[in-house]
Amino acid sequence: MREIILDTETTGISPENGDRIVEIGCLEVEHQVPTGRTFQCYLNPERMMSEGAANITGITDAFLRDKPKFAEKVDDFLAFIGDSKLVMHNAPFDMGFLNHELSLLGRPALSNDRVIDTLDIARTKFAGAKNDLNSLCRRFGVDNSGREKHGALLDSELLAEVYLELKGGRQPGLIFKQDQLDQNNQETMRTTATARSRRATPLASRLTQEEENAHQAFIKDLSAPSKWLANK
Repeated sequence: MREIILDTETTGISPENGDRIVEIGCLEVEHQVPTGRTFQCYLNPERMMSEGAANITGITDAFLRDKPKFAEKVDDFLAFIGDSKLVMHNAPFDMGFLNHELSLLGRPALSNDRVIDTLDIARTKFAGAKNDLNSLCRRFGVDNSGREKHGALLDSELLAEVYLELKGGRQPGLIFKQDQLDQNNQETMRTTATARSRRATPLASRLTQEEENAHQAFIKDLSAPSKWLANK
């Protein structure tokens, strides 16, 4: 099953107030495994970045000035996502901006029926806990050390790992096969070690007959019955 992990960065928090998308990042997964195919673009929003958005993303107005407008990239974006499920963290935010951009061009809106919201999944699994992307990365041991600033493609890559963990991590069948392989390898090592510890022909005793006789005499002189003598 093909799914698209998707994230956006914007000039602010409200498309209704004129905020626009400045970056789209998408990552393709097949059966929950990243394929390596990505889509990423920066966009000229035709308005200024808010101070808060600039601080979070590190994206400046000067950087965006020569970037293409959404209208120039919309066909590439829609072709990449196709009709696949869209996986987002806090999906109403991204969907609100995407559908706002599409409406400005007279394009059909993306359906919410195709959306998987990882924030909803996390809130169900970890009710009452922090479920932002950074918190989930820490919970699942996902390395987010490179996330000094928010970036749409980087966040999509992190979300892909978090999504896999929210879905149960490695497939149970793969875990079973790996455990079975490890068990077989351990058994093989034990068998090999045992085989190596046995000699086809036992070594001859290094004791002389005189030393053996002296040892037996010593055992007989012990005050308590000897376990060595009993085993003879």
